[in-house]
Amino acid sequence: MAKELRKAVAYLRTSSAANVGADKDSAQRQREAIAAFAKREGFALVAEFNDEAVSGADAIEARPGFAALLDRIESNGVRVVIVEDASRFARHVLVQELGVMALQQRDVQVFTAGGDELTATDDPSKVMVRQMMAAFAQFEKARLVGKLAVARKRKRETNGKCEGRKSHAELRPEVVKLAKALHRKTKGGRMSLRAIAAELAADGKLNERGQPFNPKSVAAMLG
Repeated sequence: MAKELRKAVAYLRTSSAANVGADKDSAQRQREAIAAFAKREGFALVAEFNDEAVSGADAIEARPGFAALLDRIESNGVRVVIVEDASRFARHVLVQELGVMALQQRDVQVFTAGGDELTATDDPSKVMVRQMMAAFAQFEKARLVGKLAVARKRKRETNGKCEGRKSHAELRPEVVKLAKALHRKTKGGRMSLRAIAAELAADGKLNERGQPFNPKSVAAMLG
């Protein structure tokens, strides 16, 4: 029996909108390098995500292709990302490490077509950068929570109430109704959250980014 290949997704980035000069045929070159590595190392490429005309210095959180990549990872369990090389992922070290950290937090491995694993570096400087960014992210989160708490308190004192974020049930009741129906109908056990997300997507029910709901969102609908 043939060994089942481990699933992976490809991430490409091209910096030239006109696809000329140094970036001419860049996407095809990246695609071929990634495919060759996947074949050599026994990975099955199941999807490709591409940020076109995006500078290597652009913030990772502002890239639509990278956002779609995270949605895919969260929705179906693929835990390997392959890029041509570290510079195609991001040219600036801070941007690169922020993206790597975002994927590490989701238990994802990032390989380059040359065989380097960006998520398993023992480079002390990169480890230090990630630790500093993680500490700063925690600080910013705590700061934001504090600011929101103050804002809610001020609004309650002014208006007597403070409305929170609307739930899925309030925003899209038809999606919640279908999700609950799918959760109940499976014989011999409940349908998994990922399976429900896939069924919702097949019925045209997608999140605000036009992507399948992730399992956490489905769980919130069922709660």
